[in-house]
Amino acid sequence: MRQPFRTHVLVCTQEKPDRTPCCAANGGRQVIEKLQAEIDRAGRSSDVLVTACGCLGLCERGPNVIVYPEGRWYTRLQPADVPAFVRDGLLDGRPSAEREDPDPGTIRAEVNEHRAKYQRAMAARGAAGVLPEDLDVLVRGFQPSRTVLTAIELDVFTALGQGSDAGATSADVASRTSASPHGMEALLNALVSLGLLLKKDGRYRNAPAAETFLRAGAPHDARAALKHTVQLWDRWGTLTECVRQGGPVAHLDMAERGTDWTEPFIAAMHRHATFRAPVVVGALDLAGVRRVLDVGGGSGAYAAAFARARQDLTATVFDLPSVTPLTRRYLDTSGVGDRVHTVNGDLRTDAYGRDFDLVLASAICHMLGPDENVALFRKIRAALAPGGRVVVHDFVLDDDKAGPRSGALFALNMLVGTLHGSSYSAEEYCAFLAQAGFEGARTVPLPGPTDLVVAARPA
Repeated sequence: MRQPFRTHVLVCTQEKPDRTPCCAANGGRQVIEKLQAEIDRAGRSSDVLVTACGCLGLCERGPNVIVYPEGRWYTRLQPADVPAFVRDGLLDGRPSAEREDPDPGTIRAEVNEHRAKYQRAMAARGAAGVLPEDLDVLVRGFQPSRTVLTAIELDVFTALGQGSDAGATSADVASRTSASPHGMEALLNALVSLGLLLKKDGRYRNAPAAETFLRAGAPHDARAALKHTVQLWDRWGTLTECVRQGGPVAHLDMAERGTDWTEPFIAAMHRHATFRAPVVVGALDLAGVRRVLDVGGGSGAYAAAFARARQDLTATVFDLPSVTPLTRRYLDTSGVGDRVHTVNGDLRTDAYGRDFDLVLASAICHMLGPDENVALFRKIRAALAPGGRVVVHDFVLDDDKAGPRSGALFALNMLVGTLHGSSYSAEEYCAFLAQAGFEGARTVPLPGPTDLVVAARPA
């Protein structure tokens, strides 16, 4: 096989349990970021490939790097070392004489000893009946999630942003968030361990991710959207009883929910849709499409994406009276709000209009049961011009419905939150559409967790 890149750099980023030596704990990911930045700066990204890899067996010497085709190993490479490493070792091919990397014999001996040590440890864990590490992490996954959600509820990251560049003490943050000093100290330390805060001399500061996404005034403030995840926490706490009885413990229709639920929900949908909408629209042939209807269109992000794709296209967002004022708010900043209109209505009971060329049902079908989806598609068929298309954008499960994982887990989200909703397979969607009078149903795979199912009203 020909060599597609002149140089291939492998950097270990293997994470291991607390207090276990590993490259990730010693800065492996920061080394990758610095390497890529330096290679880009040198204009060599087209012929130098940097890739993360798993354990190389020299954990005590991390971060560890291997450069091919030479197969040269470098140990204890720190971010500060990277500029010289790229200049000398990668671009000029003359590793610095100041480096003290181990010789091949030492590397082989340490790697073999590491492998034997690992095998002995795994055998001892198995003999003792200890949970495999990946299973243990899976079971305890609620702990970091709840830690972050509590910080969002208390607006901890905003409170930290109110201080000086030197950061704030736990007592400062407790006072700003009306929390106990004891509880806040425990929470802040946990957030440091998760990489969301930095701590020095007893003072805390937001780490880059928190500074970018989790505080008021952040460049990409995601707090409103994440409050919807906060709301999901209590709902998922009822999962056991929902499985027993086959439906939600408590349920309110969208129209019955107040603004404290609706606004975070629409914000969460908008944040996702802003990224996803261009992918969806780009996967469709819009030749001849002049009028688009987005059923249950929420913030209008998808309708706006259609309008941006064609200057001669107008779109309509059909949603509840409690939602369309929020839709208008988002559309007024979209740049195409003059070509996207809103119509109030209930998708279950009200007519959608007529003579649309394309109707989008994005993140709608999972809220409905099978019979409700057939009824939805019949109403969509009535709203389409002859030959018009319906586009379903949703999780599309494999035929056995056991994957992909995101869709299978989302079916549980619908179990705890809707009366009849679920995730459906492509076969099921095609059957629903055929019952509603559509033809030529087909799946359009997309990168990411969701796909499209497209069908046409007979001409």
